[in-house]
Amino acid sequence: MRIQMMKRSIIIAVVVGTLLNLINQGDALVAGLGLDWFKVILTYCVPFAVSLVSSWFTQREIEKKNESLKS
Repeated sequence: MRIQMMKRSIIIAVVVGTLLNLINQGDALVAGLGLDWFKVILTYCVPFAVSLVSSWFTQREIEKKNESLKS
């Protein structure tokens, strides 16, 4: 996989994961309760994985189209 895909996936995971954590656990933060760190980790991992897999599939399709154009 390309480094660009990883960097883009990390940026997306940070932005989307932060928003989702605020939505899902914002009330706990405001109330001064502790966070569920397992949920925090999963909330960042899911958008990272979705972005990375999506980029990989897109790159694969582009390469297949380029190969078919060469033939």
